[in-house]
Amino acid sequence: MLIFLSELIGTAILIVLGTGVVANVTLEKSGMKGAGALQITLGWGLAVMIPVFIFAESSGAHFNPALTLALAFDKAVNWASVPLYVSGQLIGAFLGGVIVYVLFKGHFDATEDGDTKLGVFATRPSVPNRLLNLLSEIIGTFILVFAIKGISNVSGAAVGMDKIFIFGIIVSIGVSLGGLTGYAINPARDFGPRLAHAILPIKGKRDSNWKYAWVPIVGPIIGAILGVVVFNAIPWK
Repeated sequence: MLIFLSELIGTAILIVLGTGVVANVTLEKSGMKGAGALQITLGWGLAVMIPVFIFAESSGAHFNPALTLALAFDKAVNWASVPLYVSGQLIGAFLGGVIVYVLFKGHFDATEDGDTKLGVFATRPSVPNRLLNLLSEIIGTFILVFAIKGISNVSGAAVGMDKIFIFGIIVSIGVSLGGLTGYAINPARDFGPRLAHAILPIKGKRDSNWKYAWVPIVGPIIGAILGVVVFNAIPWK
């Protein structure tokens, strides 16, 4: 139960802060509208780092089904615990999307463009090309998981530095690859808020683009598993 609650609350916090910064920067009448991609990227990095600090000891702070599956594949997580992790992550991501809608409802109402509204909740490619979009998510998530595994190679680091390193990983992936697909690198991050967008009574919304939704699910899972496989294949010692 602790794993489930930790992943649910932690993922909800991640999504509130992450999709919240997108809403802050893109929706009409927001005091920070137009702040730009750098604020969004830094916001997502902080959105991951903050709940990681809170829940690292209780659940490992995955907040990402692809990471959970990769760690189970790596035998670092018991397969019996995977449903607790993933259900908590998906529910938390959905709730996070709902909370952002409630907080920014007036701004959603004031924004006419349906793509902008969907962009608060879900990722989409800047240039639609399913193969390259998939590859972008695979490589981005590979880097994420490979780098997380690589933290174990850092000796003598101060307590808490591993969480700050995770912030750096997220920001680095975002500023380098984020313009391609919005760098979901996390199936829950995309699916939960996308589902919220589909269900919520958002004024003037467009469709939720489910035809693309498989890419930020399948790509991160492949990339995460490749990350642990390649990391373990290297003879570090």
